Amino acid sequence: FVPETPRYLSLTKRDDEALRILTKINGSQRANSILKDIKQTVEHHSGKLFSYGGTVIIIGILLSVFQQFVGINVALYYAPRIFESMGSAKDASFLQTVIMGIVNVIFTVVAILTVDKWGRKPLLMVGSVGMAIGMFAIGALSFLNIIGIGTLVFIIIYTASFMMSWGPICWVLISEIFPNKIRGRAVAIAVAAQWAANYLISSTYPFMMEFSGGVTYSFYGLMSVLSLIFVWRMVPETKGKTLEEMENIWK
Repeated sequence: FVPETPRYLSLTKRDDEALRILTKINGSQRANSILKDIKQTVEHHSGKLFSYGGTVIIIGILLSVFQQFVGINVALYYAPRIFESMGSAKDASFLQTVIMGIVNVIFTVVAILTVDKWGRKPLLMVGSVGMAIGMFAIGALSFLNIIGIGTLVFIIIYTASFMMSWGPICWVLISEIFPNKIRGRAVAIAVAAQWAANYLISSTYPFMMEFSGGVTYSFYGLMSVLSLIFVWRMVPETKGKTLEEMENIWK
């Protein structure tokens, strides 16, 4: 049921099949124009990694790193432990973790329904604001040693904000921002950076919590603020743009 990509079909001289798929996706008016752009790029489908400069590579890496440095995998991996440390019984902490899972599903669907209407950047920026509010609030509650339903509320706010933005949309952007000639290698570098950041954040969380829970959550809140600034200043909007149009942005 999964068709070949138009770029692969064009690369293998199967233009009729490529045009048919592009027509289904983009309509007959745009299909021929897009196929023409594709044919121009696949003629030289490989290039030096830094042939478009280093900025696009750095943006891809930072997208991946920020997705982890905002602390989402800490919330997912250690959720039962977090709730228990805040005073919940084991059964209650398990139930709260289930609630978080439901929130994850609901707000991922929200992202699916809005990403092509609102665009990638607005969703990422809204998500960063929501995550910052959630993490700074949890940090403040931890500093004040206030344990209660408020902590659960702010963790849900944080998780919902991530799942409607950085969770799915980071992957969308990584697949869209790189020019075709360097796309395979650039995506591989971005994904490697993401796993490295994942390991770093997940492995340092227990030690950070031993030092100070308030400082730990405030750090993730600060990362959320920095991710907002990064998206606002550096990340291009890819909504409605073909890979060939994105290539022209970096030239």
